[in-house]
Amino acid sequence: MNWLVRHFDEPEVGAVTGNPRVRNRSTLLGRIQVGEFSSIVGLIKRAQRSIGLIFTVSGVIAAFRRSALHEVGYWSPEKLTEDVDISWKLQLADWEVRFEPRALCWILMPETLGGLWKQRLRWSMGGTQVLLDYWPQLFGWQTLRLWPLVIEYAMSMLWACLFAVLAVYRTMDLIIYKIDLQSAPILLMGWAGLLIATTCMVQMALSLALDRPYDRGLLKNYFWMIWYPFVYWIITAATAVVAIPKTLARETGKRARWTSPDRGITPNDPNASR
Repeated sequence: MNWLVRHFDEPEVGAVTGNPRVRNRSTLLGRIQVGEFSSIVGLIKRAQRSIGLIFTVSGVIAAFRRSALHEVGYWSPEKLTEDVDISWKLQLADWEVRFEPRALCWILMPETLGGLWKQRLRWSMGGTQVLLDYWPQLFGWQTLRLWPLVIEYAMSMLWACLFAVLAVYRTMDLIIYKIDLQSAPILLMGWAGLLIATTCMVQMALSLALDRPYDRGLLKNYFWMIWYPFVYWIITAATAVVAIPKTLARETGKRARWTSPDRGITPNDPNASR
């Protein structure tokens, strides 16, 4: 807690988020998420802080200045991802949001595909919901600094849609036109795909190295990161595509409700005592 509170000595700081660490690592999905939280959460937050912004605090570990929360009207009951919502509210009101990697929080994550799907679909819907709701406020010189976050999220959604279109197109080629698998790529993109995969692995290695001082034995999970593009890129793309129509069809002002997915821990889990 001390690592979070020390940032509030500076009056412009409205919120500080910490560094969530995956506790359950007994399955392939759990081990992959160890690298994901270092790379997608930790490394990206570090990169975003280089321009003075953060897309979202981590809901499991965050501290807020009470006067900042009061100024922006606290949390919105209709938002599916309250952490994304409050992060944007604060930054739209010119409050600073920071990331503190030394403030650790051990969390339980889904270790089944069904639980993972429910969690990531809510995350995608919540991010899209916040972007659509605050879009009118982004046009102006005062909020121009938030456009890097808007562009980053919009490009991620565009990538997901294009990935889905490519997957459908290649599948139709395979089924209808019976393309020879040995003479034409189906879902991979040749050297471009190799470059993307290599970049992903380098990013994972860098992120694990940065978080190693806070999480002993972290680098031993690097072996499992090779499966991250195959498992999580597909789930991320699918949930992002599904989230768009579901968000648009959602009733305006409807109170957000969601059920926590499975958290994958069992009484015999060796990490249960951590």
